[in-house]
Amino acid sequence: MDFALRDGIIWMDGEFMDWKDVKIHVLSHGLHYASSVFEGERVYDGQLFKGQEHHERLIKSAAILGFELPYIAEEITDIVNEVVRRNGLENAYVRPVAWRGSSDLKVGVSDNKDIHFAIAAWEWPNYFNAEKQEKGIKLQLADWRRPDPKTAPTEAKTAALYAVATLAKNKSEAAGFDDALMLDWRGYVAEATAANFFMVKDDVLITPTAESILNGITRQTVMAMAKDMGYKVEERHITLEEVWQADEIFVTGTAAEVTLVGQIAEHTFAIGLVGKRMKEAYTKLVHK
Repeated sequence: MDFALRDGIIWMDGEFMDWKDVKIHVLSHGLHYASSVFEGERVYDGQLFKGQEHHERLIKSAAILGFELPYIAEEITDIVNEVVRRNGLENAYVRPVAWRGSSDLKVGVSDNKDIHFAIAAWEWPNYFNAEKQEKGIKLQLADWRRPDPKTAPTEAKTAALYAVATLAKNKSEAAGFDDALMLDWRGYVAEATAANFFMVKDDVLITPTAESILNGITRQTVMAMAKDMGYKVEERHITLEEVWQADEIFVTGTAAEVTLVGQIAEHTFAIGLVGKRMKEAYTKLVHK
């Protein structure tokens, strides 16, 4: 369904509005130059999961792009909760987004104080359907690579970083895959198009260092959870040759949650005990 035609309530710039009435100007700076930041969050059983962490990151992302949100993290959490309540949702995906408006359309707009902020929420199941979850998703190797932190604001969750992800995702789906595995600018494993990467070897969880990737909140949650469960966790550079020798693969993200991987390119992987345990433990945690 066209997202612009859904029913519901969206909060924007201090007002609760009918979903279909929310509009932005075609000359908004965020549309032309990607001066936009956002978050993806989930509500489980009526409770927002790790809202404080998400909203602190949103504020940080805006600061990296040179603008300031007029709310602190706790205030954003209150607005999110009200949006969820007004939409009558118990389990939902939440999208806060902030962007520079149309007061100026120069590339350099450090003096552009026309900042807009909106929050929407809707029902959305896991990023991948139940059958794919059971068998493990299939990843294609992406042609596009994650950038050097010196060439892009990789610490920010910004629209600017998702263009290559969209290109890689589109190509992978056209080829019959579910998603793509992206390398970083040096050729090390980075992440999927919108999810962080984990491999398991000899019961050790290994994940790329957070240099060219977004240090996902689900990623951090899973790492802490794994350590509490007695697993060793390593953050380091990973080569493709190591991936081909992995015992198990899974990816993590707010939308993807913990999703098991059954294939990358022509290489297949077992749906193993470690990945299943992490998936079950994460599900139990978020529904606590």
